[in-house]
Amino acid sequence: MDNKQDIRNIGIIAHIDAGKTTTTERILFHTGRIHKMGEVHDGTAVMDWMVQEQERGITITSAVTTCAWKGKRINIIDTPGHVDFTIEVERSLKVLDGALVVFCAVGGVQPQTETVWRQADRYEVPKVAFVNKIDRTGADFLKVVKEMHEKLGVNAQPIMLPIGMENEFKGVVDLIECKAYIFEEQGDLGEIQEAPVPEDMKELVTFWRHNLIVKLADVDEEVMDRYINDGGIYPHELKAFIRKATDKNLFTPVVCGTALRNKGMKFVLDAVVDYLPSPLDIRPAIGTNPDTGEQVVAEPSDDLPLCAYAYKIMTDPYIGTLTFTRIYSGKITAGTYVYNSTVGKKERISQLVKMHADDREMVQEAGAGEIVGLVGLKHTITAHTLCDESKPVVMEHIKFPEPVISMSIEPATRADQDKLGVGLKKLENEDPSFRVMYNEETGQTLIAGMGELHLEIIVDRLKREFGVQTKVGSPQVAYRETITREVKSTGKFIQQSGGHGQYGHVEVILRPGERNSGVVFTESIKGGAIPREYFKAIEQGVKAAAKSGSLAGYPVTDVSIELYDGSYHDVDSSELAFNNAGSIALREGMPKAKPILLEPIMNLEVTTPDEYLGDVIGDMNMRRIKISAIEQKGVTKIVTGEAPLAQMFGYATALRSLTQGRATYTMEPSFYKEVPRDTMEKILAGPAAK
Repeated sequence: MDNKQDIRNIGIIAHIDAGKTTTTERILFHTGRIHKMGEVHDGTAVMDWMVQEQERGITITSAVTTCAWKGKRINIIDTPGHVDFTIEVERSLKVLDGALVVFCAVGGVQPQTETVWRQADRYEVPKVAFVNKIDRTGADFLKVVKEMHEKLGVNAQPIMLPIGMENEFKGVVDLIECKAYIFEEQGDLGEIQEAPVPEDMKELVTFWRHNLIVKLADVDEEVMDRYINDGGIYPHELKAFIRKATDKNLFTPVVCGTALRNKGMKFVLDAVVDYLPSPLDIRPAIGTNPDTGEQVVAEPSDDLPLCAYAYKIMTDPYIGTLTFTRIYSGKITAGTYVYNSTVGKKERISQLVKMHADDREMVQEAGAGEIVGLVGLKHTITAHTLCDESKPVVMEHIKFPEPVISMSIEPATRADQDKLGVGLKKLENEDPSFRVMYNEETGQTLIAGMGELHLEIIVDRLKREFGVQTKVGSPQVAYRETITREVKSTGKFIQQSGGHGQYGHVEVILRPGERNSGVVFTESIKGGAIPREYFKAIEQGVKAAAKSGSLAGYPVTDVSIELYDGSYHDVDSSELAFNNAGSIALREGMPKAKPILLEPIMNLEVTTPDEYLGDVIGDMNMRRIKISAIEQKGVTKIVTGEAPLAQMFGYATALRSLTQGRATYTMEPSFYKEVPRDTMEKILAGPAAK
């Protein structure tokens, strides 16, 4: 077993195109894990091992690999930047101890950077920031640091400064050691020369080193005490203070370089092992005993009972289903049984593997703090907990996003029929943000996901991995229904059929709810009109009815339902009766509460050269996009706005043709908003109405 202090479980996260995968390739090369560096633009990056990733030059699935640097073992997860695959980032962050966040020195803090940063904050993941592409025209290292303060509100400070910028970038000054390091043409591949700090940078270096200590002192009184009373801090002590503050999520060290040109990557690796935590340095994972409801703390020790979390399922063509698992405490041995506490079933682990992208290394045993792939599990899917049956524990569930787009899918031939069902089931198990539904009225199978690209990849994987030819319909927006006024509604379910009957009677108030609140059920029953034991059944009935609204059968959201009265029968009342009564109350109340359709609104950011701004804005106005800001960044304009998803199909192609392929955009789900009346009439009259 490794010394736990020498393990680093890190993720590489960033906005799309900031250089995550190239950074990972360089890390693997310098740690000796690979002997030839691949390039994303050539489709040869090791971590982009899926055919779909190589063709598109983007990362789709969170690949896992293991490497070593200066006696430390680093488990790396390279996550996607495209918003359609945000679930990959979410579930990776759940199991990581630290993150390397990559920023583009030209683009700075971009929208998706903010999204992944907030995701990492939600799981209290300590971070090191790497400002990449320092050699690019328009690069500005200190401006990116300033944006981190303004947009992310984070205590981020450089621990090095670049010597030269853009095509004159030739080295870095280490602010901790106060030494300069000069790169040769080959960057990290050649010799790195140690040198004194350049004369013209001494003032800047003094300022930023002092600033580094002041910002550390803001979060650690010992730093200020040492600095004032001892007349300074030694470099090794400063490193220890930075590590301590980073591990507590109070400080973010910032490094710089260019991954593509191979300059500064060794310093990035040093920052990862020096400042990001080991499994022993972070707060232990906390779960719940499913039998008693008591809190269980999973300390990172091999000698304690097992507590492990399955965070990702992958179908491997050679060994079947592979379950990626983070072990929080205890150990797992090949050939033994573990207990899945989420579903209450025992599972046999036939093999343990350590992954390097799509290569695998068989191991006999793995302990606390490690990330491994398990082979042979039949009942375990994403977000399930594996543990010791005598000491059951369930870890907190990940909240998966709701799909915003759907399309119909059918097999091209009768021979594809069975294969389609199998393929869809496996892909649904792998990806919790992908859903498969069956519309009984139309007889269609529907697939739903986070965007056009998401579903395009799913259809492509069905063809390549499962040999299924399919026919798909045009994409449909996942609309929602809500209400606009408060109403009272009665739900009665009474049946008499000799012997025991069924009796359930509820009185509810339906009210418009807060934005993004979903369906909220409360009760204010007085005088025991309905016994408490039936409240859960009523809530389940209400929420089951909310899956299909009264306007066009879309799911109901942002509605508050208050149970305030009703009645029961000593003999005939049952959970089933009250479940049905709850459903009836919602179904009958909805039409009276002035229901409306809601459509998903996306946060849109378009980056375009100045000369195309007029064309881009004209097109945005035609698509009902509400523009919120236009900013200048270098020679480009950045336009942000709120876009109705229904108007955004085919936008990538339209934007390319408007700007000769020079503009880019990012889009992510934001909230649901009322559909304009004329659009609603078309939806209710057209084939989209279910």
